[in-house]
Amino acid sequence: MAGERTSANLADLLERILDKGIVIVGDIRVNLLDIELLTIKLRLLVASVDRAKEMGIDWWEHDPSLSSKARQNELDGERDADRELREENRRLRERLAALEAGPADDTADTGRSGAKKAARPARGKETTS
Repeated sequence: MAGERTSANLADLLERILDKGIVIVGDIRVNLLDIELLTIKLRLLVASVDRAKEMGIDWWEHDPSLSSKARQNELDGERDADRELREENRRLRERLAALEAGPADDTADTGRSGAKKAARPARGKETTS
């Protein structure tokens, strides 16, 4: 009976820890002649997932290596970025093509506007009859 009582106590203890949460903090410092060479700060939180979420801790939901939803969101984001880059590339190619074709179109417009200018007498050189 002593073995059963111990396991029940451990189960109760574990349930309480997961329900309330427990924080374990430790620092390791390595000094040489009063010169700090290394400091390691350890922080450990043991709590249930629900309790951690209540405390605002949910990093595992956003880590692609731990969450399939986060992995899918990351892939979707990459696809969106690729789609945006392809669209921007297409627009830039269209603009470049328009700029390269632009001088030929400008001379045609200039020719038309030049014809209109030729029909009007130049200022200061008006002839009187």
